[in-house]
Amino acid sequence: MKIDRYEKIWMWASGAMLCAFFATMAGAAIGSSIGPPSHVQTIDPQKVLSDPLFHQQGTWVDRGGRVHATIVATAFAWLPAQLTLPAATPVTFHMTSIDVLHGFEIVRTNAQATLIPGYVSQFTTQFAPGDYMIVCNEYCGVGHHIMAAKMAAIPRSQWRPTMAAPDVPPAHENGHDSH
Repeated sequence: MKIDRYEKIWMWASGAMLCAFFATMAGAAIGSSIGPPSHVQTIDPQKVLSDPLFHQQGTWVDRGGRVHATIVATAFAWLPAQLTLPAATPVTFHMTSIDVLHGFEIVRTNAQATLIPGYVSQFTTQFAPGDYMIVCNEYCGVGHHIMAAKMAAIPRSQWRPTMAAPDVPPAHENGHDSH
């Protein structure tokens, strides 16, 4: 089969561009230690509220003094509906969904996660002082538009956790999978 010279040039150029894109992505992932989630923590969606980590929802401090927030998404509501966190302090969020796919987003921040029933989503971030809105950014049903919660970031000296630390293994507290 005869391939035109210009078609060969475009095929080689396209192949070279794909190789360059792959090398750039691989270099960025390796250089920044970015990778897919590992040690994915699973949870039975029907037993979320009886799990030691999710039995209560709110904020707590682990044995190492790190701040955590435990949040559950359910049909058109966030548990808890109001959250107060210490400003300028790293906070590790532990979240899951009981029913369907939900998108967790704290408006005006980089805090976002997809909550999938059966999996625990987790990330750590910090906030400037102020009031924030938590919304669901994945369509989850007819009441999706009312699924919102409030969050306030206040000075650490004024902040108090809303619950005692759950009875979870130390690996949970450090943000690693314990299952």
